Amino acid sequence: MQNFFCKTSLVILIGTASIHAQKTAIYTHELKDFYRGVELYQEKQYQSALELFRMANASTDQYEIQSDCAYYIANCAIRLGQPNGDVLMENFITNYPTSAKHNQAYLEVAHFYFEENQFSKALEWFEKTNESNLTVDERDKFNFQKGYAYFHTKEGDAAKSHLLKVINSSQYGAQAKFYLGFISYEGDNFTEANQYFDQVGDQDNYKDKMSYYKADMSFKLGNFEKAIALSQMALSKANALEKSELNKIIGESYFNLKKYEESIPFLKLYKGKKGKWNNTDFYMLGYAHYQQKDYENAISQFNKIIDGADLVAQNAYYHLGESYLNTLQKPQALNAFKNASEMDFDAKIQEDAGLNYAKLSYEIGNPYQSVPDVLTHFLKKYPNSPSKQALESLLINSYITSRNYKEALVLLEKNNSFQNKVAYQKVTFYRGMEIYTDGDYQQALAMFKKSLNEPRDPKFTARALFWKGETEFGLDNFKESLLSFKQFLGSEEAKSTPEFKNIHYNVGYAYFKLKDYDQAAISFQSFLAGSKSDKIRTNDAYLRMADSYFVTAKYWPAMEAYNKAIEMNGVDADYAAFQKAISYGFVSRNDKKIEDLNTFIKRFTKSQYLDDALFELGNTYTNQGNDNLAIKTYDALIQEFKNSSFTARAILRQGLIYYNANQSDLAIQKLKKVVSDFPRTPESVEAVATARQIYVDKGQVDIYASWAKTLDFIEITDNEIDQITYESAEKMYLQNNTKGAVSGFSTYLSQFPKGSQILKASFYLAQLYFADGLENNAIEHYEFVIAQNRNEFTEQALARLSEIYLKKKDFSHAITVLKRLEQEADFPQNKIFAQSNLMKVYYEQQDFQNSVQYADLVLANSKMDDRVRSDAQIIVARAAIKTGNEAKAKESYLKLLTIAQGELAAEAIYYDAYFKNKEGKFDASNEALQKIIKEYSGYKYFLLKGLILMSKNSYAAQDFHSAIHLLENIMPNTVEFQDLNEEAAAILQAFKTEQAQQNVDIKN
Repeated sequence: MQNFFCKTSLVILIGTASIHAQKTAIYTHELKDFYRGVELYQEKQYQSALELFRMANASTDQYEIQSDCAYYIANCAIRLGQPNGDVLMENFITNYPTSAKHNQAYLEVAHFYFEENQFSKALEWFEKTNESNLTVDERDKFNFQKGYAYFHTKEGDAAKSHLLKVINSSQYGAQAKFYLGFISYEGDNFTEANQYFDQVGDQDNYKDKMSYYKADMSFKLGNFEKAIALSQMALSKANALEKSELNKIIGESYFNLKKYEESIPFLKLYKGKKGKWNNTDFYMLGYAHYQQKDYENAISQFNKIIDGADLVAQNAYYHLGESYLNTLQKPQALNAFKNASEMDFDAKIQEDAGLNYAKLSYEIGNPYQSVPDVLTHFLKKYPNSPSKQALESLLINSYITSRNYKEALVLLEKNNSFQNKVAYQKVTFYRGMEIYTDGDYQQALAMFKKSLNEPRDPKFTARALFWKGETEFGLDNFKESLLSFKQFLGSEEAKSTPEFKNIHYNVGYAYFKLKDYDQAAISFQSFLAGSKSDKIRTNDAYLRMADSYFVTAKYWPAMEAYNKAIEMNGVDADYAAFQKAISYGFVSRNDKKIEDLNTFIKRFTKSQYLDDALFELGNTYTNQGNDNLAIKTYDALIQEFKNSSFTARAILRQGLIYYNANQSDLAIQKLKKVVSDFPRTPESVEAVATARQIYVDKGQVDIYASWAKTLDFIEITDNEIDQITYESAEKMYLQNNTKGAVSGFSTYLSQFPKGSQILKASFYLAQLYFADGLENNAIEHYEFVIAQNRNEFTEQALARLSEIYLKKKDFSHAITVLKRLEQEADFPQNKIFAQSNLMKVYYEQQDFQNSVQYADLVLANSKMDDRVRSDAQIIVARAAIKTGNEAKAKESYLKLLTIAQGELAAEAIYYDAYFKNKEGKFDASNEALQKIIKEYSGYKYFLLKGLILMSKNSYAAQDFHSAIHLLENIMPNTVEFQDLNEEAAAILQAFKTEQAQQNVDIKN
């Protein structure tokens, strides 16, 4: 507010001692400095006057002159701004108590500070002034200036009391009325304010100024049309600040008149308080755009409302949500409606926002809580909502569409008011599928049984039967599995399910595991009679059907089936070719068997069955009496496969050939090689027995005995006891008498630490301990088995032992055993197991180079199933992230997207979104993240990690409200993940700081 009163010159009243003409010239000369000082003081030359007054004061001893000098010295010091001016004036009052200038001194100083606009200082001196000693003119000036000073120090009542005293003054009356009007205006007493303003409204000094106040008063009284007219009249003569306020009045008046289009230009011209808009300002402009269906501009304005917690903010968030809906930005709309629904300033808006929030949660998923929880919360809060029936229907569907089956199941089982049998059947089925995928067959079986206990939907009943059978198969409960599969086949809905195409394949395997090979073959044939689009299962079905025929001695049908598998040239084509070759031997076609085995050896040079083929070929030559080719074939096997389980047998066979050909010395040489190279193996025991017979035949029993005593696994005298003890334990083992078998084998190993059956006994005892969960007990026995030369138990012992070490997280031992298993495994599954777990163990130890090397081996193996390939792909991707190779990480995660399930799928989707964010494709990134929210919300870590990324996307797209609101809402949920909690907190702080800075100088 400017100072509009008219300044008047201060009249200095100079009272001095009487000066008589008759004073002497000397006396006059003594006061010349004083008189000259008075002249300079009146000319406002305060510094020069000050010096003269000090000289005059020093040269006189007259009390009155000294009093006047002290008065003028203090006045000059005050006007010169000297810091001791007030003190000098106080000293004057104290030192010259009889001076007539006391009251005048107070008034002079007060007027001086007033003219300098130091109103607080002026009031200090006005308070000391005695008003009753003033003349009429002095009193008017005193009251006006004091009232005006109080006005400036925001003491309205005090100002009013003094201004009212001069309301009729010719000099100060108009100004007093103006300020009295302004005081009433600020006190919202518009009637009184108008009365005062009207009294001076015809004066040019006040007319322009009052236009603004009258316009504002009209606005505040709800006279919007009048406010508009008055404001527009005032605009032309207003200053910049007043123009801003007048535009606000016009804009808000049009807004209140619901003339939103007219309001927009004026609202935009408002500059804010101290250059900053508040939430109401943003809301009005946003709502005006909203009413014009200009949703993009509405969103822009609503989004600038940060940290709002009042009715304005609730309205803004609600209409922001509607604006987002109208521009098809549903995730952002969900955030806005959530915000509005959490405020209770307007109950109707809160309920409507909550309804929209619930519906959107169902439609697109919810990043903050499960969709069923959102819907349930709304229905509990608003039990009489007109949308109740529709939402209850959505609630049931949300259990399935959200894929958050674990939480859905908890809600269904504890919330009886909404429990729906059909939904329960489906949720338990899908939860069973999730658990099955994770490999927990016992829990999955329990879920499928729960689903079957609510047989509401025949199709899901059929599917649950199928997967119950699959789970039972995984638990080696083959009889129960077969029964479940047959029940599935007997259901009317079976053919309409996606599982039906594989049912005969699964039934075939159940029969196969139960060793009912005739029925297995029939089932595999039924599977093959259908579609053959699944190449892997088709190939496997031919193999298992062939195996079933083979086991039941139906060799010609077996060979026909093996031929089909060979023609497909798929997985295990080498196995089919080998099996077909040996089948010829069982139909008395040894010539064809020999031909096919030789072809096999040339064609499948890298096959794991190559040593099998050489051994079979050697045996066939032996049976044909072609000893030379047999010996030669066995030699090839022995030289190329030193660690093969057939090597010892091949050498033994050579010894037997020489023995049967009466070449005793050569026979003994081969037999002793078996004993020395493969001690304590069944082959070595047979070699000793055969050698014994040769030595007996040759009459060299003493040589045999001498040699046999050097063998630590031969106990000549206790042989029979050895054999009987072992056979007793083995019998219990074969009869599944676990307790008796453990006791029997333990006794055998204790009594015969070098017994002939120590290898078998150690292995079987280890197996029993393993099956009984006594894995620590099993370790030493498995270790013994693998410490021996390659034998028939080596591979299985390596596999079991590696499982134990992996479970114990004893990675150093696990790596050693797994590497041996990888090198020595005959079965592809064991090699796959070794490589896939070496990949994981190396990753756990942050040996990324070896981890990726094994992952590449796994991925290169076409026999790997999708679960193992997913594990490998994720190892490659994670290792690439850890080592900063984002190009490889991106490639790996993209591949993972096509095969991953469960949490791995959530991780792959997150990184797909992550790389899209880095490329500036924020909408595409959010679209990917929406899939996690809707389909993988059960995996909390990647859900939260994805939401943090979503906030970055929103912020980058200038959707500041969604970005900040999203982070604020997920912060409490990140507490259990320290890395995410710290990241979210840092990003939220950065966003808020930047927004606060940007809103300081809003330019519209």
